[in-house]
Amino acid sequence: MELANLKGHKVGMCVSGGLDSKTVTKLFKENNIDVVCFSADLAQPDEKDINDIITKMNPCGAKTIIVDVKEEMAEICLQTIKCGAKYDGGYWNTTGIARAVTVKGIIEAMKKEGCTILAHGATGRGNDQMRFERYTLSLAPEFKVYAPWRDQELLKKFPGRTEMVDYLTEFGIEAIVGMKKKYSTDANLAGLSHEAEDLESLETPCTIVEPTMGVWPQDAPDKIETITVKFEQARPVELNGQKLNALEMMQEANKIGGRNGIWMKNALENRIIGTKSRGVYEAPGMEILHQALEQVYQAVLDRASSGLYKQMSTIVSDMIYDGRYYDPACTAAMAAIDSLAKNANGIVSLGLYKGNIFFQSLTEVNASLYNEADSSMEASNGLNPVSSQGYADIIGVEAISLAKAGQIRK
Repeated sequence: MELANLKGHKVGMCVSGGLDSKTVTKLFKENNIDVVCFSADLAQPDEKDINDIITKMNPCGAKTIIVDVKEEMAEICLQTIKCGAKYDGGYWNTTGIARAVTVKGIIEAMKKEGCTILAHGATGRGNDQMRFERYTLSLAPEFKVYAPWRDQELLKKFPGRTEMVDYLTEFGIEAIVGMKKKYSTDANLAGLSHEAEDLESLETPCTIVEPTMGVWPQDAPDKIETITVKFEQARPVELNGQKLNALEMMQEANKIGGRNGIWMKNALENRIIGTKSRGVYEAPGMEILHQALEQVYQAVLDRASSGLYKQMSTIVSDMIYDGRYYDPACTAAMAAIDSLAKNANGIVSLGLYKGNIFFQSLTEVNASLYNEADSSMEASNGLNPVSSQGYADIIGVEAISLAKAGQIRK
């Protein structure tokens, strides 16, 4: 779509309160386009007051609505942890899961305002443009999507930040551009992703990033902090003996993990559009809760179930990354994981120390498959070692056949 196509329609503009948001919104108003602005409250740790976005957008002349999706964001965090859905490079795709929540919440709000077009400020080079586009069309196929930074007219009018500042200044709208940032940041309850600018060079160390949710390991306390997490069907329900809802659980886990230097991750990922992107990620709460859950899974999942879990985990991860969280394949994969997680109950104790996580204990796992007697190297009443001879003979038949046939690589 182009700017001229928007006239006669009510446009819902996704905004952050930044330079791009102000520029596009003001341009809409000057072209007599009916626009309402929307922003999602995702419990962003870098926002002191989410309503500041309204204040920033007011001079542009359009109403701004904040959509509260904190609870939904917390739920998708716990679902992602249950699925172990880390993406390429082994990082928690915090931005990807946030887009699923953001678009769903904002679309519902836009419908109430009578909007029929969603406009977003994602660039034409990244993943978010695809996520906004696909989630909008799958959740509201009657909607159309307008991407300003794929519109040749706007790209020609605003080739850079200077032109945007000059445009807003004409209307007396504050548009301060400070020193060039070392990187850009996207934040939500799950964590923060830092990328672009100086981080685009693989010669730049990840330590140029200043953590928002915690500290680098070297700055964490010089003592082990012990935590306990209680799980019911793979869902964390208690942290250090306190019953917490999903939002409280994530916020508390973020605090604890952050202050102990958990989890700054550097990743070189494969983007949806085929390019590679380098990022540095913070997700302290996601990491400690998942590490705890992994201990329970190891106790209750047999070999085949564990293998299936890993396959389903990869599917969910890829679907989240590609903007397909609500698709049938993702739904089916999560249903399979829900089935495997029915027996994932127990209490896990972990030690946190300067970016490291240590196992301490695992208790109250009623469905545990682990039997100390069976695995013991000492004499016990567990599995009789002599019993293994029959199985060794059976697998030996095939080994000998392959060898005699000359099919063993030497």
